[in-house]
Amino acid sequence: MKKLSIQAVLPRTVGAFFLAVTLAACATLPDVRNLSTTLTPKETPTIEGSRGVLPPRHAESILAKRLRGTSIDLQSLAALEEAATGTPLIAGNKVTLLFDGPQTMQAMIAAVSAATDSINLETYIFDQDALGLRFADLLIERQRAGVQVNIIYDSVGTLGTPVQFFDRMREAGIQLVEYNPINPLKRFGRWRLNNRDHRKILVVDGKIGFTGGINITGDYSNSSMFRAKGRKQSASVGWRDTHIQIEGPAVASLQWLFLDTWTKQRENDPLQRNYFPHLSPAGDKIVRVLGSAPGGDPTIYKAYVLAIQEAKKTIHITTPYFVPDQQLLDALKQAAQRGVEVTMIFPSVSDSGLVLSAGRSFYSELLQSGVNIYQLQDVVLHAKTAVIDGVWSTVGSANIDLRSFLHNTEVNVIVLGTEFAQAMENAFQEDLRDSHQLSREAWEQRPFFERVQEWAARRLEYWL
Repeated sequence: MKKLSIQAVLPRTVGAFFLAVTLAACATLPDVRNLSTTLTPKETPTIEGSRGVLPPRHAESILAKRLRGTSIDLQSLAALEEAATGTPLIAGNKVTLLFDGPQTMQAMIAAVSAATDSINLETYIFDQDALGLRFADLLIERQRAGVQVNIIYDSVGTLGTPVQFFDRMREAGIQLVEYNPINPLKRFGRWRLNNRDHRKILVVDGKIGFTGGINITGDYSNSSMFRAKGRKQSASVGWRDTHIQIEGPAVASLQWLFLDTWTKQRENDPLQRNYFPHLSPAGDKIVRVLGSAPGGDPTIYKAYVLAIQEAKKTIHITTPYFVPDQQLLDALKQAAQRGVEVTMIFPSVSDSGLVLSAGRSFYSELLQSGVNIYQLQDVVLHAKTAVIDGVWSTVGSANIDLRSFLHNTEVNVIVLGTEFAQAMENAFQEDLRDSHQLSREAWEQRPFFERVQEWAARRLEYWL
């Protein structure tokens, strides 16, 4: 994803932006320094299935099956997380981990091609390039075949996409919503330039859902060479990203998030379709679907901080944009200091030099606390994933930065259990092999001008 945060649109909207900044009060994150001690969790976390809420005894049995071979008290963590986010767990899901653009696009195109009722797509970027045109043509074909297609696209994320690209889909009968238009006249009285829709959600027929970090853009046409040992590297290296495909009851939560955003952005509801069919169990994965939006409860932020605070053995995080608040930074440092193995993979190059510099301003504190820092080489890192204690995993659209937690509409899926976590760990270890570890000694010897860049970028952290 091209990091089109607020600085990307300043040249075109500088006057209006500074007026908005002057008039708007800065949002803040809640106090979560002692989050677990301020919560009142249930003895057994709520788990919903295809037929509603499961009895506590059944819920305990399902959690126990997901914890075979581990000593981590996942039931307590799940109960705390529910108390923090107000969101129940959902059982009976099949969750498929998708690596990089080609694999993800292949899976999404297959699902869209087989659609018979509805296709709901929410994306930050939808480019008019070879891949974007192919996807748009497929959506138009399905619309003409009687499938209702609804699209939410972000106004800043699609800043470089011609209006005619969306007009062609609209003329074919596809319903489209432009999220928070840059032009204030399109949303008079409700103009929110700094609040962006960063979600990536695709729901097909209400039965198959996709989410993660991958946008609809040619950046994902090529593999990042993930698991490409022994193969000849392409001259055009792709982006390293992660997506998931979900089947089962949890798809309804993704569908609800899409429709909720739609109704908040547009007065008219999407055309009637069977958006919420009955969803039978499709697998054995337990998930929690967390959505957050500006001005609402920062559930993804709370879940991240709580999982880090409660970690007992390992914290493995991959993130392309790292501009945390002090509380999350402290949680990472304190985890390392109490003996948890904390390892983080950051990019070595980025599509946003300003954000990269701001993130690097935190490296000294992390290294001094015992956090292991790796920089992924040769590819553009865009995956937003974490796996903690080998049982708690998350994949989503949210970066570990103030923009995601305060200003953006985001979605993350948490998966509980050792089997999915092992697949996440395997991916993390393969990325480590393609990364360079950053030592504290080497980092402190970096050039003075880089330190100045980091200092200057850090001053803008709220708006990045």
